[in-house]
Amino acid sequence: MEFQSSRLATWTTGLALWGILLLLAAVLLLCSVEGAGTLWRWAADGAAAGPVADLPRGGLASLVLGTVRRVFLMTLMVLPLGVATAVYLSEYSRPRSWATRFLRLAITQLAGVPSIVLGLFGLGFLVGTLGQNLDLALGDGPRFGRPGLFWSAAVMALLTLPVVIVSTEEALRSVPSGSREVAMALGATRFQVVCRIAIPHAAPGILTGLLLAVGRAAGEVAPILLTGAAYSTDAADGGLWSRFMDLAYHVFFLATQAPDPERARPILGALSLLLLILTLTMNLLAAVVRNRIRRPGIAFN
Repeated sequence: MEFQSSRLATWTTGLALWGILLLLAAVLLLCSVEGAGTLWRWAADGAAAGPVADLPRGGLASLVLGTVRRVFLMTLMVLPLGVATAVYLSEYSRPRSWATRFLRLAITQLAGVPSIVLGLFGLGFLVGTLGQNLDLALGDGPRFGRPGLFWSAAVMALLTLPVVIVSTEEALRSVPSGSREVAMALGATRFQVVCRIAIPHAAPGILTGLLLAVGRAAGEVAPILLTGAAYSTDAADGGLWSRFMDLAYHVFFLATQAPDPERARPILGALSLLLLILTLTMNLLAAVVRNRIRRPGIAFN
């Protein structure tokens, strides 16, 4: 009976694995069938250099650059804040205190907030309140109080913050307690233990959480729809406070508002395939960095 249960569990988990792989293969195959030819034609015709092949101003260059800039700026925002919060919860806070329980509850609730609600928060508070008050205080005209790249990245950082916090905290918990005790017995402060023992050992886990955050942020549309993305904009105006073009937003626009759906179908497939390639490339780079910094042991210097 025990043997049959073990065998059933093996078959069930194996089927689940193959089901996930088949779904991934189906998505890649569909995007490749629909868009590989169009994407190759764009590359052959030099579509990335200008507004050709039914693309708006800036072509593929503006779409890819806008997506990369948004994800990169989001990473610069979410990584320090997420790691600092996880370090506090894991190393400094008292587990049974009301402040710690409240902070964990807030993180859990933030993880469950729909992305469109965060987009409305970004538009109403970040742009409409914070940005406009900055414009009034500085007297610099409508600069901060309008949708732009910075506000979109900030909302995406809020969206992915729980992922980074939870993964970092789990990675910090995996650090052997003996390493901390030995370092503190040698006279190291808690801050030195965190910086030289805990964080270096947990770095692969931190990058794993960041990889998940980047994968989610690259394809999110609802927050940037309200806080900065545009179908077409001047490629020369690429500041932090200006609207930007984005692959995910462009895919959403073509899928919902294209005047000629049949004509837009190959373009939609090509842009979806390009977004997948870009996301997989960023994830691969993060995985390579994670594997390079992974160490078999911990050394205290």
